[in-house]
Amino acid sequence: MSLTLSTIVAAAAPVLSSDPISLSPWKLFLQADIIVKLVMIGLLLASIWTWAIIFSFSARLRKVGRGCDAFERAFWQAQDTDNFVRDRGREDVPSAQVLSAAVGEWRRSTGQRKMQADGARERIATSMSSAIAAAIDKISDRLNILATVGAVAPFVGLFGTVWGIMRSFTAIAGEQNTSLAVVAPGIAEALFATAIGLFAAIPAVIAYNRLSHGVNRLEGRLSRFADGLYTTFSRELEAGE
Repeated sequence: MSLTLSTIVAAAAPVLSSDPISLSPWKLFLQADIIVKLVMIGLLLASIWTWAIIFSFSARLRKVGRGCDAFERAFWQAQDTDNFVRDRGREDVPSAQVLSAAVGEWRRSTGQRKMQADGARERIATSMSSAIAAAIDKISDRLNILATVGAVAPFVGLFGTVWGIMRSFTAIAGEQNTSLAVVAPGIAEALFATAIGLFAAIPAVIAYNRLSHGVNRLEGRLSRFADGLYTTFSRELEAGE
């Protein structure tokens, strides 16, 4: 009985001592076909670009939010609106741009010989809406890159997967051997390309949704500021009638 067991162990020893396929990302990259390598490099560059946009956009959004908060607080506490607009109306914050658009249209409308209050109100509201839209478009300029990476990267990784599997089938035909050892390297490389595609896409999708929510909140804040300005200017127009 012991002899039989020894024989089995001895026969199995070469199989157990054989080197397994390395799952090191660097080795998988080096062993990959040139097409799969190009796919991996492209996805890694897209991932780096994505993270750069995430960090820079998040910092910019926080900075803009703090700037708008300080500007609006100072405006509502100001005693002289004309002096405030003259001193701070050109600041590089969206709230200042909305205020400048409203004041500019106010001055043009009230400077007419025959002013119509309803028309002035409509023009002031339109000018503020345009200023808000322009500010939001400028802030959210690079969000479309995150959306593109999130949508395209999995399919680019899938292309690398398909190419790697095709290479594996070619190896089967060349070796005339259906052993797993023949096809495993190509399949591993192919699946690694898919993993890199997901690594690039998942953060991009999450960041896009989160940052879009931040942009929407900023737009809502600017709209509320514009509503307050509209109420103030409408009151002034009523007093001048």
